[in-house]
Amino acid sequence: MKKRRYEIPQYETSIITILHYMKQTSLQHWLTALLLLGASICLAQRKATTINDNWSFKKQNDKEWTQVNLPHTYNHDAYNSRNYYQGKASYKRILKLDSVCSDKRYYLKVDAASKYATVSINGTTVGSHAGGYTAFTLDVTPYLKTENTIEIDVDNSRNDVTPISADFTFWGGIYRDVWLIETPLLHFDITDHGADGIYISTPKVNKDSAVISVKSKLINEATTKANLELTCRVTAPNGAVVQTVKKRLRLKPGERKDAVVTTNVIHNPLLWSPENPNLYTVETTIVDRKTKVEIDHQTHKTGLRWWHFDADKGFTLNGKPYKLRGFNRHQDQWPHGVALHDEAHRRDIQMMKDLGANFIRISHYPQDDALLDECDRLGIMAWEEIPIVNFVPDTPGYDDNCEQNLVEMIRQHYNHPSVIAWGYMNEILLTAPGKDKDDFQPCRDRTVALARRLEAKLKEEDSLRTSVMAFAASNEYNEIGLDLEDVAGWNLYHGWYWGELKGFEEWCADQHERYPKHPFMISEWGAGSDRRLHSANPKAFDFSMEYQQKYIEHYLPVIEQTPYIMGGAYWNFIDFNVAARQESMPRVNNKGVFFNNRQPKDVAYYFKAAWRDDIPVIHIATRDRDNFTAADGPDYPVKIYTNCDEVELTVNGVSVGRQKTENYHCTFNVDMPDGISAIMAKGTYKGKDAYDATTISILPMPNIATGEELSINVGSNCDYTSDEGVTWLSDSNFRGGKTKSNTSEVLLTTDDPLFQTWRESSYEYVFDVVNGKYEVELLTVEKTIPSGQLANLLGRGSDDRYSIAARERRFIKVSNGKIIIMSGDIKKGRLLCGIKIRRIL
Repeated sequence: MKKRRYEIPQYETSIITILHYMKQTSLQHWLTALLLLGASICLAQRKATTINDNWSFKKQNDKEWTQVNLPHTYNHDAYNSRNYYQGKASYKRILKLDSVCSDKRYYLKVDAASKYATVSINGTTVGSHAGGYTAFTLDVTPYLKTENTIEIDVDNSRNDVTPISADFTFWGGIYRDVWLIETPLLHFDITDHGADGIYISTPKVNKDSAVISVKSKLINEATTKANLELTCRVTAPNGAVVQTVKKRLRLKPGERKDAVVTTNVIHNPLLWSPENPNLYTVETTIVDRKTKVEIDHQTHKTGLRWWHFDADKGFTLNGKPYKLRGFNRHQDQWPHGVALHDEAHRRDIQMMKDLGANFIRISHYPQDDALLDECDRLGIMAWEEIPIVNFVPDTPGYDDNCEQNLVEMIRQHYNHPSVIAWGYMNEILLTAPGKDKDDFQPCRDRTVALARRLEAKLKEEDSLRTSVMAFAASNEYNEIGLDLEDVAGWNLYHGWYWGELKGFEEWCADQHERYPKHPFMISEWGAGSDRRLHSANPKAFDFSMEYQQKYIEHYLPVIEQTPYIMGGAYWNFIDFNVAARQESMPRVNNKGVFFNNRQPKDVAYYFKAAWRDDIPVIHIATRDRDNFTAADGPDYPVKIYTNCDEVELTVNGVSVGRQKTENYHCTFNVDMPDGISAIMAKGTYKGKDAYDATTISILPMPNIATGEELSINVGSNCDYTSDEGVTWLSDSNFRGGKTKSNTSEVLLTTDDPLFQTWRESSYEYVFDVVNGKYEVELLTVEKTIPSGQLANLLGRGSDDRYSIAARERRFIKVSNGKIIIMSGDIKKGRLLCGIKIRRIL
């Protein structure tokens, strides 16, 4: 009969030990035993508790404190202002403890505070941290009482802390968890760059065998020496104990020691992969050799896997070819900013997995542990990086701060099997001085020097993982010596910021020919889209939903079908906040395949159709559009994203035919009636039927004669639907003139796209109408000061100026059956952007 095994809690073990001691001693020693019992109860196991509630907060110049809970950011203004608050703020909290035990150590851990933090307890500064995306842990034992005031000052304006320049908002605040951790005096060292003192590696893995190595950092903060046994127990994914390995140690009072425990060979390992993300459990325990009492304990998950990047053949995991398929991910969600709870991070990874992704580039900074925990669980491979972006400044201490960021990232996330690559620079020459500047060569010299320093430190910290950098589309990165990393990532935007779509594959082919032994992947590629903009003839930088689809449908097959491209990370998973961005949606980089609220755009289903081969996928890609107009007809395009070979479409119960799919989509051009129609698509994939159904709305052309409004989006190839539900039709009624556009923010309106295109020079618009009285509304802009566009637009909008929107209404009487609007009708200094006509009599 199999015996049941009981786990005895530490304090119970201590009681049993003391009772055993009492049986073997005289009565005179009982008091000593009882004192030991009291101490043992105080010496309970390691305990970690969040202290996120009931903080007081104020910005530097605020007079009053407000109550907040953590996570928290003080930059909600970044959603509506380019000049969001960058400066100091303070948090404070009263922390009451039942007792402060002399045989415990107490630590305060802050998972992230952006970007510089100083911690004080009871009026005494106990430490600081420079870095907004990694954790830090402080020993606060000497400062604690039963009632304590904890104060944390933060500052998101520091220019000596990376990043100093980037295409994302520098959110300030304590936007991840804060913990109070209690440990025994002898414990795993948790002050090692914010890590927990345990480092698990897999120096040998193949399909037949594997070895797990566990490095532990220990510290004895007691006044007596310790004779210990370090135990490492490995449990398989099915719960079976695979191995238990032990090592004896001695620690003097105050001594720190590193100890490595390596398993024997694990035969026939269950490998970690996207299809089967098997996780082994590694329990590491410190035990007193004499009493057999457990002193400290840590539990981690690990995965057994190996990978290889081949410059010709591509990427393999566990010897199997894979194309790295995934997304970049920023971490904000309106209205919370980056102050998200763990569920939000896990949800995003699950959504990527649902699309068929197996890869994520965690851009451009380390993110929450919950994110990587979910990558481990779901089998999503990760590239994680530190935020060195745009250029390397000549700032004292900056390089040291960058190295600190790198070490913290690696040590804190070392145990995640999902991480296959560490990165440390992104587009680092983007805003570096040009050749005509005095600092041209010094900047490049210090950039290469920093890269070499970080590459060496990366390999020193973790020789088993891959090093990566993300370059912009310039061969200068190779030419000056930045091609020192294992794998190059290229951020390519042909057909969006520059050139034509076909330039993408041409550029990749040229790069592979020049550097045939250097593996590379596409670390960024993307196009913006605005749900209010739609076009039958989309073009680059019009921000129509249709052009984003066209762009993605071109790039993805190239990545998938080119062996020497390791894979790609689409930019971006979501539409995310960038306070300095302008374009069609100020404060937003809208290249996401999901909206910021995590609703999918239609094009998300293109990825799902291309990447999921285990289920049928079929999606009618008209959800991004509230309605079509008669101007789009008479044959309305109904696109279907699917992995089915053939699709049948029915409209109002009647089949309109079947189509073969190509590149995971097909388009039916359907003559549909005005109003709402029911449409359904049907396909078959691997013997399983798949269906999708929705409705589509067709708006007839406005009948001006009956008082309906006709609205024209002057100078634009796009229909634009305002928040009020007015659809401004693409420009088609003009004679002469030239269309122009920009991407600068428009003041005094929320309809930026409507005012970002115009017609200039000599032109006239002619509308055939019935005689009567009409209201004519003209939308115009006045160009003002330069708008200061981000360098990330790569020349797009370099001459943009802010615009001031105006609406002018006129009442005219028509007796000749025509309304004519000419360039001479527009006030000097203004540009015509929109026309609205309505008959009133």
